[in-house]
Amino acid sequence: MEQVIVVRAELCTGCRDCELACSVRQTGTFNPSRSRVQVMKDETTGTVLPVLCLQCDVPLCRQACPVGALVEGPGGALTVREDRCIGCGSCVTACVYGGIELDPKTRLAVKCDLCGDGPPACVAACEYGALELQERDRGLVGRLDGVRTVMRAYGVGEEAVRN
Repeated sequence: MEQVIVVRAELCTGCRDCELACSVRQTGTFNPSRSRVQVMKDETTGTVLPVLCLQCDVPLCRQACPVGALVEGPGGALTVREDRCIGCGSCVTACVYGGIELDPKTRLAVKCDLCGDGPPACVAACEYGALELQERDRGLVGRLDGVRTVMRAYGVGEEAVRN
C-alpha cells in the first residue's frame, strides 16, 4: 500500500531534527541545506512548517521534467533518477508546494522519496509527532488538516481556497 508523510504543523516545535536525520540518511552529511525536508519558520505568525514532497496524485514536477528523471520508485514514491537529471530546475518551478529543489552540492533535483530503503528518517527523528507516515487514503485527510492549521495561522478562511 502506498504511503505519504502527513505534516501536523501544530505539533512542530521547529527543532529541525527531521532536517538533520534526512540529510544524514540521504547524503551521509549533517547538512540541513541538503535535506529533502526544510523547516520553514514565520516569526510574525508563529508558524513553523516542515515542507517536503507531498507525493501528489498528479505530480506537476514529473510533467515538467524534460528528460523523464522523475519516476515511481519503491512503494510508489516519486523519486529522482540522478543518472537522468540534468539540473535544469523545471521541476522546482513546477512544484507549487516547494517539495523539490536543487541540491546545493550536486546541482541535481532532490525530493523526499520516503527513504525507499527503510522507514523515513525524518518521521523517526520527530519526537513530537509532527511528521507521521500514513497510508495514502488516510494521509490525504491528514494533509487537509495540516493545510487548515496553516490557513488559520494566516487568517485565511476555507472559502478563499475553494474560490
